[in-house]
Amino acid sequence: MDDPAYRERLYEVFSESGGDVEETIERALEIGREYLGMEIGFQTRIADGTQEIVAVVGTGGMEVGDTCPLDDAYCKRTVEMDRPLAITNASTSEAVSDAAIERFGLASYVGATVGIEGETVGTVCFGDREERAPFSAAESTFVEVLAELVGRALERREHKRERQERIAELERERQRFWGLAENSFDILFRLDADGTFTYVSPAVERVLDYEPEELRDEPYASFLSPASLPDAAAAFERVFGGDPVEAHELDFRRADGDTVTIEVNATPIESGGDVVGVQGVGRDVTARKERERELRLKDRAMDEANVGIAIADYRKPDEPLIYVNEGFERTTGYAAEEVTGRNCRFLQGEATDPERVARFREAMDEEESAVVELLNYRADGSPFWNRVQIDPVTDDAGEVTHYLGFQNDVTERKRTEQLIALLNRILRHNLRNDMNAVLGFADFVQRDEGDTAAFGARIEKRANTLVELSEMARELERYARQERTPTRLDLAALVDSVAGKYRGSYPDATVEVALGTDSDLCAGREFERALSELVENALKHNPADEPWVRVAADRVDEWIELTVTDNGEGIDEMERSVIARGEETALEHGSGLGLWLVNWVVTRYGGSFQLDAEPGEGTVARVRLPAIDDGTPVEDVARRPTVLSR
Repeated sequence: MDDPAYRERLYEVFSESGGDVEETIERALEIGREYLGMEIGFQTRIADGTQEIVAVVGTGGMEVGDTCPLDDAYCKRTVEMDRPLAITNASTSEAVSDAAIERFGLASYVGATVGIEGETVGTVCFGDREERAPFSAAESTFVEVLAELVGRALERREHKRERQERIAELERERQRFWGLAENSFDILFRLDADGTFTYVSPAVERVLDYEPEELRDEPYASFLSPASLPDAAAAFERVFGGDPVEAHELDFRRADGDTVTIEVNATPIESGGDVVGVQGVGRDVTARKERERELRLKDRAMDEANVGIAIADYRKPDEPLIYVNEGFERTTGYAAEEVTGRNCRFLQGEATDPERVARFREAMDEEESAVVELLNYRADGSPFWNRVQIDPVTDDAGEVTHYLGFQNDVTERKRTEQLIALLNRILRHNLRNDMNAVLGFADFVQRDEGDTAAFGARIEKRANTLVELSEMARELERYARQERTPTRLDLAALVDSVAGKYRGSYPDATVEVALGTDSDLCAGREFERALSELVENALKHNPADEPWVRVAADRVDEWIELTVTDNGEGIDEMERSVIARGEETALEHGSGLGLWLVNWVVTRYGGSFQLDAEPGEGTVARVRLPAIDDGTPVEDVARRPTVLSR
């Protein structure tokens, strides 16, 4: 049979469909052995420097599974060549090692490399124990073609194996997917281009109380609340544009009519480069949304509460604050970011009672609650009375981890308590003294001793003093009871009005005005009465031959500093001490209520009041109140009440 006939047989063997590759290769080797007239035909696999026999036909001492180092094989030289290797006499050929001849005993040999996707994986070879005539070009080509066909068959088998593995893996993935889908807590779904459900996982029954079959072939819009339809349509279009959607919340209607909030993550389904549908996951977040709403409500309630709330970490050194609400910010004037990480003692100042502060430390050391009223200081330096309550917070194990603090500005109450105590003391003190004097004068009159008219005049003077004191007490009480209303006051007009009034009342006195600012001030309208009291007090009790009083005002940062200076005898140290402390003692009493009225009004609007003088050298009454510029709203500069001047 000529060469073309053998090649035709070869092609037929490899073209037969459904044949086993190993069987096909053996049949091809038999055809080659017959065509070449060789004793043996074999196929090798070469990897990591080792040759393994994987197919053998004929006789020659080889068996499937035999291995040897490639260096000891005839094929060593074959795999180094880009054409078939043909040897007619191995003993005289430099292409075959003595070790190969000794191991296999072949005198003649022809072989070609087998490749898969350009990589050599083995050889197809034929051998004989006898020498032979040189191989013709046709014979070498036949071996080369056979090796090529073997390579293609192996490549097809490898591709088939890989394809089958991919199919098997896809099937495993599909089974895993369906297993997850069927048992998932979340809803898995697919939509076609029309927005119709093509698949819905069983979780939909738990979430929406529908059987999956009730949703399939139905448009998703049929199950949405009307309010969510526009948002859902926009999201659907976005996914069809190629962009995934994440954490998109939509309200769905349950079978019973209730609304469920579902968080949707969706991605496009592509085929041939086109988006043909949408697939995704829906998670029921109704409970989470409700918790978030509750938390927002609690946060809003905490922030809008009039009381300040703070939380300190008891586990860390110095118990730093980790949270303060808006009420704390309003009460203290400190922003949350200024105080987070700090101990709450930054509210303390020079007049804070250390013994009261120590009660907190004792309570915290005992892991107990405590309530203490402290004199604290706001961010602007103004003092205020703070009713502080602290309570321990424990974890599940009962260990104290945090302290919850409540700050309540009780300045108004403390001021009222001080005012009531003041009125009681002054009225009792002055009433007792003056009435004792009246009784004494009356006794002289009854016994007709001395100048009766003189005693009557003195009785009248004492009585008038008591009447004035009573009227001042009523006025002070009225101001304390009326609503606190910060407003914009025209400083120049106010000072000119008061000065003009007392120039008319005291024509022999000099009333000067010196304004170094055109700013207005922020206080209540009752401040005009307080300023009048200062000017009247400076003139009424001034024994100088040429009495004078000077009203001056200047801008100092965000304050208006207003001074009333006179050339009188000066206020005594006890009176100044009472005003400076903001309280009287059992041994020190103010002589009247006029200065207390000034003190009350000024501090009620966040200001301060001081008296500076030495007896015989005149008096300087110094008032500070918030300044307010043109166009600035009153609420932006109005200050909370502070303690009576201190």
